[in-house]
Amino acid sequence: MSGPWPVAVSSPVWQSEADDRMMKPNVEPQAVPPEAVALVPEIEVSDFTRSLHFYVALLGFSVLYDRPERPFAYLTLGAAHIMIEHGGIWMTGALEQPFGRGVNLQITVSNVTAIAARLAAEGWPLFRQIEEAWYRRGAEHVGTRELVVQDPDGYLLRFSERLGVREE
Repeated sequence: MSGPWPVAVSSPVWQSEADDRMMKPNVEPQAVPPEAVALVPEIEVSDFTRSLHFYVALLGFSVLYDRPERPFAYLTLGAAHIMIEHGGIWMTGALEQPFGRGVNLQITVSNVTAIAARLAAEGWPLFRQIEEAWYRRGAEHVGTRELVVQDPDGYLLRFSERLGVREE
């Protein structure tokens, strides 16, 4: 496939140069084509128009492609990919609000404050306010600035801005 996609970097080693580069503060996650993404959640939504507005206008996702007759949209934000649909065939049982119980989707971005501002301008509540968190990874700690928001159906979305790495 040709296009404006960077070459995907893969490594069998947990901590690679790509990991180190991406852990630097304010590094924008690079866009990747759908063929290079190993896991793309596809979530069922109750109101497609409302959800599409939320993901695109408030969170900053772009529509890579859609199928309005279904309705379905494949969305991207940097290297994050997600599909939303209404009336899909992947139902294993009745859906009750909030959807996605027990799951939060972490999405790496370069600036959580900008997302928080768009949500606030729309009067959309945060599930968890912006906070700094440091997670242990082996002998080091990985820092993030995070916020958590529920989408219109209750799916938890955790936006994470990288702050860097520090030794224990």
